[in-house]
Amino acid sequence: MRKGDFIWGLLLLLFGFILIFPATHNVFISLTTNHPYLMGFVKLSILATMGELLAIRIGAGKWKKPSGIVYRAIIWGFFGMVFAIMFPLFAGGVNASIDAGLLPGKNSNLLFAFFTSALMNLTFAPTFMGFHRITDAYIDLSDKENSNVTLKKALNNIDWEGFVSFVVIKTIPLFWIPAHTVTFLLPPEYRVLMAAFLSIALGAILASASKKKVNNA
Repeated sequence: MRKGDFIWGLLLLLFGFILIFPATHNVFISLTTNHPYLMGFVKLSILATMGELLAIRIGAGKWKKPSGIVYRAIIWGFFGMVFAIMFPLFAGGVNASIDAGLLPGKNSNLLFAFFTSALMNLTFAPTFMGFHRITDAYIDLSDKENSNVTLKKALNNIDWEGFVSFVVIKTIPLFWIPAHTVTFLLPPEYRVLMAAFLSIALGAILASASKKKVNNA
């Protein structure tokens, strides 16, 4: 085991310890409840960045720091703050729709979770994912060109066909909707954290699949 593997695993275990140990668990719940935006930033900026590092580790076979890692972490933190409002927004909207008879599933936690996940991933998720592609392209180009990067350059540097055909059409129905159905079965204070862990999981899955495809080529 490499030193980087040990450090990465240790950080993940630390998060698990925080959730399991009663004293730190209570602090986590209190902070998440009273400071949702701050905690959303902290959770996503750390865990999602860990996910990016793991994906690179799996794909390249070694630990490499991506370009603009600090900016990437800040952007992930911003997304965590967005999730802190979007998750209850969609959950509350689905509950209101069920109560109004616009959706079936009264008294069904599973249907509530499914509808919330489906509506969020079919409407909000593509916008979020597309914006994230733009920020990633902007960071990558800034690192390569060391000059002012325009929005047009960033947009032209993105494989939009691949984004739609794979990320939107495949990962949303096959991964994100089922995964976030589980997310919305959890108590609200764990949902943004679950989203962060799912980012790690999907990054690892895609990196492993990509590496296997290259090895079999």
